[in-house]
Amino acid sequence: MRPLRLQPRAANRSSAAATLWAAGSCAALLASAVAAVAEDDPLEWLARTDQALATRNYEGVFVHEHAGETETLRVIHRVGSDGVSERLLSMDGSGREFIRKGSQLTCYLPDKRTVLEEKSNDAGLLLGSLPQVDASSVRLYQVTELQKTRVSGRDARVIAVVPMDQLRYGYRVWIDEATAMPLKTQLRSSSGQVLEQIVFTDLRLPAHIADSELEPAVDARNYRRVQHLADPVDSRGLSISWEESVLPPGFRMTVSARQVLHSGPVEHLVFSDGLASVSVFVEIGRKQPTEHGSDDAATIGSSSAYSTVVQGYRVTAVGEVPPDTVRAIALSIRTAAPAPSMPESLLGMGGLLTPARHTDGSGSIFDEISATQGPAASPDNHGLGSGRAGFGSGNGTTAFGAPGVSGVPGAAPGVAGGAAFGGAAGAAPGRH
Repeated sequence: MRPLRLQPRAANRSSAAATLWAAGSCAALLASAVAAVAEDDPLEWLARTDQALATRNYEGVFVHEHAGETETLRVIHRVGSDGVSERLLSMDGSGREFIRKGSQLTCYLPDKRTVLEEKSNDAGLLLGSLPQVDASSVRLYQVTELQKTRVSGRDARVIAVVPMDQLRYGYRVWIDEATAMPLKTQLRSSSGQVLEQIVFTDLRLPAHIADSELEPAVDARNYRRVQHLADPVDSRGLSISWEESVLPPGFRMTVSARQVLHSGPVEHLVFSDGLASVSVFVEIGRKQPTEHGSDDAATIGSSSAYSTVVQGYRVTAVGEVPPDTVRAIALSIRTAAPAPSMPESLLGMGGLLTPARHTDGSGSIFDEISATQGPAASPDNHGLGSGRAGFGSGNGTTAFGAPGVSGVPGAAPGVAGGAAFGGAAGAAPGRH
């Protein structure tokens, strides 16, 4: 009889063991399913690539196409105990180089025999970060994964970021499945037209990068050196506001700072929808005008600019967004200070907006921006060093921007470059 009394207990133990095994199997299957879903989530792939760009050692060569121009560049990125060090150099034309060590950013311009130096506590990556679609921008863009493909002999995931309206651009990113590194990126219009493209032709992830790889290729001992230090800005400022009803849907102010340009201090604002960004400059200093001021608009490749006079102050908006977007943002600006006299209002921003004329008499905002920085600052050279970024810069304005050294090709003075590969929201002063 005793064994008979034990049998139910044994049966119960067997039943409990079977239940635990089944529960464990279900949990394992659920965890596997969750992992599979996460791996197929296009937002997760963008985040992984963003992390790879910031935390891995890498070096490679890529081709940058923008506004009908093509440039080949080499990038070296090292992460060590002393922080992040980077070098970006053009393998065509002038041979310009950007080198960042910690917060120190240096630009070498061999054709100008000039070295530009800037120190920034919030310096972003020279190649920026991938588009970051957050809660504020997810309703403005559709993010999907397209069919897998191969790029440069490597299996790649293809992520598309498509705008819901005509007021912003989209992105397409080819991501290496094995390393999560970007192999190819495109900035696209809402209709799908490719406005800007970057393709890696060679990409390696070395465990060690020598110090010598992060030194300039040119002997700059006899170059002219220009330092851009923290700007001691005039305390007299403008109280800037804007009309929410005029701003394009989803855009909000993310950065507000005072900067000093060649012509004097300006208020610098950045408006972002969480992905695209626009820099706005409002003049503070004024000089005698050279000619009557008026509205002006210009577009080169993916970059748009619009300049107007609001309450007597020159307002200029610049960004890698459609022309209607920079115009709407510029026209939303208001100042709380008394309007200056008409002669004062005609100045614009001095050197930054000194009208430059083409042979046919037409003016261009991009010409005006270039006038204060010399030929090297031509918007034709704005990308990559343009940036961020594409991917953009985590704190650079708009996509495919440039490191923001004042006077560096591709960046309006002191503006954050949406970083090279496209741009994420919120330009910090000193990086487009």
